[in-house]
Amino acid sequence: MSVYLSEFLGTMMMILLGDGVVAGVLLKGSKAEGAGWITITLAWGLAVLIGIYVAAASGAHMNPAITLALASLGKLAWGLVPGYIAAQMAGAFVGAVLVYLHYFALWPGTEDPAKKLGVFCTAPAVRHLPSNLLTEIIGTFVLVYGVLAIGANRMTEGLAPLAVALLVVVIGMCLGGPTGYAINPARDFAPRLAHALLPIPGKGGSDWGYAFVPIVGPIIGALGAAFFYHAVAG
Repeated sequence: MSVYLSEFLGTMMMILLGDGVVAGVLLKGSKAEGAGWITITLAWGLAVLIGIYVAAASGAHMNPAITLALASLGKLAWGLVPGYIAAQMAGAFVGAVLVYLHYFALWPGTEDPAKKLGVFCTAPAVRHLPSNLLTEIIGTFVLVYGVLAIGANRMTEGLAPLAVALLVVVIGMCLGGPTGYAINPARDFAPRLAHALLPIPGKGGSDWGYAFVPIVGPIIGALGAAFFYHAVAG
C-alpha cells in the first residue's frame, strides 16, 4: 500500500468514526442523542486507534500538524509532506461525506444549525480568538510531545497505538472544553468544507471566520512540541 493511500484510508476511518459519534450524540432522533461529552471523547480516542491500525503502512500520521512536526525533526522526508497532507485532507473530506450519508435521515429533524455544524468541525464554547488559538496550541503541543515520547519509550512497545488513543481521550477530557480540541487541521478543515458543500437541510453557515484557529493553532503547537522535544531529548 502506498503511504498516501494509507494516510487517506486511516484519516477517512478516523473521521467517519469520530464525526460519526458526534452526529449520534447531537442529531435529534438518534438513539445516542444526548449521550454527552464522555461518550464523544472516548469514541474519538477509539476512532484514532482504529485509524492508526489502518494507516500503519505510512506511520499513521492522519494529521498535518504531526506530519510537519516529524518532518522538522528529520523523521520524514520533506518531499513526502505535500502528498501526506493532501491524502489526509482528502480522507477527512470523504469521511465527513460518509457521516452525512450515514445519518441522512436525521438531518431534517435537527433544527439547530450549530449542532449540524458541530458534527463536522469544531467551535469554541466562548468565542475569543486569541484564547481559542492558545487552547489549540496547548492541546496540540501535548498531543505531539506525547506522541514523540510514546514512540521513544520502550515501555510502550506493542502498546503505542493504545497509548496514543488514550492520549487523545485525556486531551479531550482535560483540555477539549474550550474549543472542542481540533488538534488537527485535517480533522477540522476538510469536514468544514464538506459541510459547506453538502446539501444539508437548514445547515446555516460554515463559520469560515473561525476556521483559521484549528489550522494555525495545531501547526504552531506541533512545531513547538517538536522543537522542545528535540531540545530536551535530543
